[in-house]
Amino acid sequence: MPITSLHDWNLTPDEAIALQQRLAGRIEREDRLDPVRRIAGVDIGFEQAGEITRAAVVVLAWPPAPGGAFEMVEQAVHREPTRMPYIPGLLSFREVPATLAAFERLTTWPELVMVDGQGIAHPRRLGVASHLGLWLDLPTIGVAKSRLCGRHGEPGPERGDWAALVDGWGEHEEVIGAVLRSRRGVKPVFVSPGHRLCLETAVAWVVACLGKTKLPEPTRLADRLASRRDQKRR
Repeated sequence: MPITSLHDWNLTPDEAIALQQRLAGRIEREDRLDPVRRIAGVDIGFEQAGEITRAAVVVLAWPPAPGGAFEMVEQAVHREPTRMPYIPGLLSFREVPATLAAFERLTTWPELVMVDGQGIAHPRRLGVASHLGLWLDLPTIGVAKSRLCGRHGEPGPERGDWAALVDGWGEHEEVIGAVLRSRRGVKPVFVSPGHRLCLETAVAWVVACLGKTKLPEPTRLADRLASRRDQKRR
């Protein structure tokens, strides 16, 4: 499916920050979701000491089969030279270009995308899941293994328990994500809406896609496909 260009990628870090600040206002934080028949999982890895970006996309059928197994519909991998150095907060400029190229290899299009990374749980509210959602004009969810910003309490011990991830203070305080216990006895994951979803819907979809491991199946399977990773995810 053709992807409409949103902006140029040849930017300095200062230009990229300014662009994030402009694009953040275009993120939709309410549900605008078509009936879901396919869910994509996205993960990014790096090869050759970070010189090559490796983007992996898996497309799974929804709902899963009885017993919880997901049917793999399609998968795609794209490699290209890394476009920007590792700069915390600007990872989408390093990762999204290769991800878009991987999506262009698909012959089936998802209605929902889960990304190994942040959505609006980002200092400028434009993590990789949000940035990708704007490019694709698809509902996206960020599922990160670590916190980038905000503060939170400890979620309950049971699978599905979550605590709000909050940023700002006083009248500027806002909930930007959920600290989700995806499996009893393991550290939580950080879920945030990317685009075209509210937080409660994003959390519900992540919980619905959990299997026997810490990560939801779409990003777990994408992680396996993009297994050569040598950078922290933001």
